[in-house]
Amino acid sequence: MQLGFMMATKLTQFSTESLFETLKHIKIGGTTCLYTKERCAELAPIINEINQLKAEKNAVILAHSYVSPDIIHGVADHVGDSYELAKRAKESAADTIVFTAVKFMAETAKILNPDKRVLMPSQFNGCSLADSITGEQVATLRAIHPDHTFVCYINTTADVKANCDVCVTSSNVYKIIEEIPNDKIYFVPDRLMAKNVIRHLEERGIKKDIKYSDGTCYVHETYDADMIHYLKTQYDELEVVSHPECPEDVIAASDYVGSTSQMIKHVVDTDKKRYFLLTECGLSSRLQLEHPKKEFVGSCTMCKYMKSNSLIGIRDTLKSPQPHDIVNVPEDTAKKALDCINAMFSYVG
Repeated sequence: MQLGFMMATKLTQFSTESLFETLKHIKIGGTTCLYTKERCAELAPIINEINQLKAEKNAVILAHSYVSPDIIHGVADHVGDSYELAKRAKESAADTIVFTAVKFMAETAKILNPDKRVLMPSQFNGCSLADSITGEQVATLRAIHPDHTFVCYINTTADVKANCDVCVTSSNVYKIIEEIPNDKIYFVPDRLMAKNVIRHLEERGIKKDIKYSDGTCYVHETYDADMIHYLKTQYDELEVVSHPECPEDVIAASDYVGSTSQMIKHVVDTDKKRYFLLTECGLSSRLQLEHPKKEFVGSCTMCKYMKSNSLIGIRDTLKSPQPHDIVNVPEDTAKKALDCINAMFSYVG
């Protein structure tokens, strides 16, 4: 297994017992991620049917680390964050890409693979961050700030990407903004990430005029430094690992800050007594299963959009996709958005 993404298990057919043995150790994730033998008996036939359909239809399933463990460990071919899955989509030889995440990620897959069929199995596929700004609003901001380079987080719609100069992810945002030759930047849509970028650049003695819009991820903005301080009094040798979409005081109180893939690598590469991950709890449950000797603490904060993906939705979409399951991006929008995404690849390879 490479760090930062995971191939689906080689066991394509599950029994109740084998699925239960795979998932029984997951403790973080609330009742959504509680796997009894009875529940595994219900899920195993659906997983087996999906894996059979994948083979028949030459389909690949891409899953974000925040979706449910039964998807990640039962049917997903690649698991990762937005950037990793964008790369997997670009490299895929499959005829059909099933994207279990949120719609803007599926749009990115379609932009990178215009001749492939891209399916989105969740009808409840919004995102509080991506939905906070539109392409039309970005166009208006560009007219007001013509001297600024417009940088968009990958967690944006195709229409927003089409109106920006370069796309970034949580793993490369610091590097790209630092290297952009223009010292005037307008960052959309994440206010909290923008503030953390400003703080990072100031610490490095780099001065840039960075303006930003006011969007946030509703999951990450709920964390605060008081939670960290409290848990550190309850658990000795607690390593706090945070996502850069968190508030500034959380970032300042954390031991490590990084994208989901960087958080995974940090946990794998370190040997701390216990970890507290400040991001959607799907990442904790994933790491809990993949690294059972490591201890993870904290409550579960779930993304309702990510967790709306389900095995039944994946199966039904593969069997008979409905018009709302098929992801399409207008050709002109796709072309401009691809230029924005390729600009990112030009910085990071």
